[in-house]
Amino acid sequence: MSVLGIETSCDETAAAIIHNGKVLSNIIHSQQIHQSSGGVIPELASREHEYYLNTIVQKAITTSAVNKSELRGIAVTQGPGLAGSLLTGVCFAKGMSLGLKIPLIPINHLEAHICANFLETPALTYPLICLLVSGGHTQLWHIMEQDKYHLLGETRDDAAGEALDKGARILGLGYPGGPAIEKCAVGGNSKAIEFPRALLGKNNLEFSFSGLKTALLYYMKNLDESENNNNINDIAASYQSAVVDVLITKLKNALELTAINTCVIAGGVSANKILRESAIIHLAPAKVHFPSLPLCTDNAAMVAYLGELKLITGKNSSLSFPVLPNLSLT
Repeated sequence: MSVLGIETSCDETAAAIIHNGKVLSNIIHSQQIHQSSGGVIPELASREHEYYLNTIVQKAITTSAVNKSELRGIAVTQGPGLAGSLLTGVCFAKGMSLGLKIPLIPINHLEAHICANFLETPALTYPLICLLVSGGHTQLWHIMEQDKYHLLGETRDDAAGEALDKGARILGLGYPGGPAIEKCAVGGNSKAIEFPRALLGKNNLEFSFSGLKTALLYYMKNLDESENNNNINDIAASYQSAVVDVLITKLKNALELTAINTCVIAGGVSANKILRESAIIHLAPAKVHFPSLPLCTDNAAMVAYLGELKLITGKNSSLSFPVLPNLSLT
């Protein structure tokens, strides 16, 4: 079975073809137009999707060597995400579904991120704990089986990825902030500055990063320019360490409280090298899984894969479904 996936939830225009659980193509266009503003401008993101989506879809089909007539379904991100961006992808997918007379499957973006781990490690079994960590979400999920999710905890304010983006902006490192801080932190002393780590109680599985962001802001205000230039790598490393420490501590607590020994890390922040290394070291003997880097950030392969799973189990949808910018897993 060949399935086309389309992803336009934020600022990546992506399309992919999955055939029987294997990635035949995974094409991503990352929008560069937002770099000067330090964050995604929704209207500009929508326009970029409209401009590039047809080209990206055609490239995904050509690269896969699958003919349109061989497609058995189209999977498209329904939410969560930016309303205008979602609408661009959904409208395109609906038109293509009508034209090809094949099923259309609306996909939850968060569930697709989780399923990226199964795309790369089909032998993964339930139950498991998932740390879902991105620019818009920081959540801990107890997953008993496919489609059966229980929320253990989430952020009370900023998501971890948002904290990294805002931290990078404070440090003048550019956008996207996560990779910028990670790059700047290389060679820095992660213990140079003791930034706060909130809500670390053993039984508390909620997150809070707003205080960390504020601490960085005031720290920078109290530095003169020469100190800033000398310490920038240490500052970035210390700030990144504070974010990672909280994520790993909460994930470890969740594993212990549920007595589950398998976890997956999903979402854009899962690409962070320090997070991945810390998870392997500090969560042992638990089994830790995360996707390869191309499947960590927003992509359409995870969307197509989840769509294929839903088609196999007989799940389908009418073309009347709306976009849901605030869609949750439960």
